[in-house]
Parts: sequence; C-alpha cells; structure tokens
Amino acid sequence: MQFFVTTRDGVRHDVEGREGLSLMQNIRNAGIDELQAICGGCLSCATCHVYVDGVPDVADLPTKSRDEEDLLDASDHLEPSSRLACQLVFGPTLDGIRVTIAPED
Repeated sequence: MQFFVTTRDGVRHDVEGREGLSLMQNIRNAGIDELQAICGGCLSCATCHVYVDGVPDVADLPTKSRDEEDLLDASDHLEPSSRLACQLVFGPTLDGIRVTIAPED
C-alpha cells in the first residue's frame, strides 16, 4: 500500500505506507523532513498540517476532532482540505491518498 506526498517545492514522493502508523509518522519515516511534526503526534501543534488532495473515498477520512479543528483554525494557511497528518492513520481505506504539505505558519 502506498500514498503520495507533494512537498512545498512541488516534488511528489511515493511513500510505502505502514499500516497502523499515522500519515505523519509514515512521511517522517520516508525521510521527508519538511513535515516538522514538533509535538510528535500529540495533537498539540499544527506542524504536520497537510492538504488532502485526493482520497479514494472522502467518506473514509475520519471526522476532525474539536482539538484538530482548533489547531487548524489558528493556521494562516487553512483550506477546506486541511488536516493534521498525525490524525490520519494509514490503512487500506487511505491507500492511494494524495496530500500536499502546507506552508509553514
């Protein structure tokens, strides 16, 4: 299973996803350092902000928690497709998802 990450410079990376890990962990494990993930996935920052560009079925994305919404609302780069990569756990339903790393705040 895999997913696709576009970095801020427009380069697309094909990432072999490890099931059960968040997109954030998979992205960092793939060596894409642009995704800072300062809090390590504790949902206390927004440095793993990504835009979901495509997913096989949007209904497969988990609903944003209130905490995730609050952190994203503080971003200067909030878009309707904004998500925190630490809140999206990779598995079969996210196979093929496409994300772009959001600009830094």
